[in-house]
Amino acid sequence: MATYRRPGALAGAMYLLTHVTSVGAVVLYGTMLTDEAWGEGGGSALPQQLGALLDVVLAVAIVGTAVALYPHVRRRSQTGAIAYVGLRTLEAGVAAVGAVMVMAAVQMRDVGQADVAAGLVETYTWAFFVGPGLVVGVHTVVLAAVLRRHALVPQWITWLGLVGAPLVTASNLLIFFGLQDQVSVTASLAAVPIFAWEISLALFLILKGLRLRAPDADAQEVAAPGGPVASRV
Repeated sequence: MATYRRPGALAGAMYLLTHVTSVGAVVLYGTMLTDEAWGEGGGSALPQQLGALLDVVLAVAIVGTAVALYPHVRRRSQTGAIAYVGLRTLEAGVAAVGAVMVMAAVQMRDVGQADVAAGLVETYTWAFFVGPGLVVGVHTVVLAAVLRRHALVPQWITWLGLVGAPLVTASNLLIFFGLQDQVSVTASLAAVPIFAWEISLALFLILKGLRLRAPDADAQEVAAPGGPVASRV
């Protein structure tokens, strides 16, 4: 089966970049996210500033995944392609706002406003949880469903997304209502399938690209009565 590798490789690279930047930002934020007394301390703000910069790069990479895939997913599902771009843009917007909150928290700490700094950090944590934490399950289902229906990637990859999305959404809802800790074994296990989905999809797109059917199959689909409508999801 033919593939279209270049846009797939770009999207795959953007997916990997989202993981590198998101993990890197959390590492750099360090005690800002785990120590309630962080706002009362001193020291260099460089790690938090670099972490905020990584969150900005994360936002760009999130949008990049959707933009790179859009023209090719649109050929199979215009609705799905638009929905994916919109949801990823929402996720990216929260990431960018999070970077602003971190920089504001650093500024408040530097001028001795520990309570304000702590409030900004808490807002950052919940913004990321409510934003990307809950949006990820929705946009994963949207993309995985389109990719599966039109066999653009191997079916086992799409099943990782279709299974992982409800699991991570349910886990995040339990945290949202105070029924589960954000850092727990069950929360970590619930995130494994969705993590495997994104990594597997990224590597396949980089190494193989998007699968495409033969041009004559596409022509027959368009020529058939109701073809263009039937090809939409």
